[in-house]
Amino acid sequence: MFKALREDIQTVFAKDPAARGVLEVIFCYPGLHALWFHRLAHFLWCRKLRFLARLLSHVNRFLTSIEIHPGAKIGRRFFIDHGAGVVIGETAEVGDDVLIYQGVVLGGTSLKKEKRHPTIGNNVVVGTGAVALGAITIGDGARIGSGSVVVKSVPPGTTVVGIPGRIVEDRHKLLIDLEHGKLPDPVAEAIRLVLREQEKLGERLKKLEGLSGIVVPKDELRDRRKEYEI
Repeated sequence: MFKALREDIQTVFAKDPAARGVLEVIFCYPGLHALWFHRLAHFLWCRKLRFLARLLSHVNRFLTSIEIHPGAKIGRRFFIDHGAGVVIGETAEVGDDVLIYQGVVLGGTSLKKEKRHPTIGNNVVVGTGAVALGAITIGDGARIGSGSVVVKSVPPGTTVVGIPGRIVEDRHKLLIDLEHGKLPDPVAEAIRLVLREQEKLGERLKKLEGLSGIVVPKDELRDRRKEYEI
């Protein structure tokens, strides 16, 4: 038990550069507290002490603002950074070395008593406010960008962003960081593509009007379009 506690504390230092000392980590990290509460609640859940398990998870939610169902399975070296608003459902399964940020939801889409929550592989990073719904699988080393809504399984080593989540990068190597500033925006890319096509059509129309002797009006939106294409 003490070995597991020590590993949890070391995980905080490994994944959060703001961590200064052991006492700070033990007393000031709600993500760590939520994990410890969950382990005890899961222990009770597995021994059919369901009411006590749910009661403890409710206390956990009250103290940490993190809701983890006692039936959820969580692996080693799991870390919730900041943590407020995190929700992990009953049949969710989380692998080893997973990092998730505040506001993440691993939710269900079915009312049937079956596997209805996501399975998260090893070395996965889930960004702030991301939502994964249903009995999907997020493969090892995947990265889910902030605010994404994932409703389909994600292959290992890929990056997913957007609503609904789209695969935008295939890295094929395991990472623990999620550089949000470098993540592509598929919606913005689609808008840029439309604007470029519109520019080409405009040039063709301009040539046809010139050949026909028609006076070509000034394109007042040209500079505005360039602002969006940057």
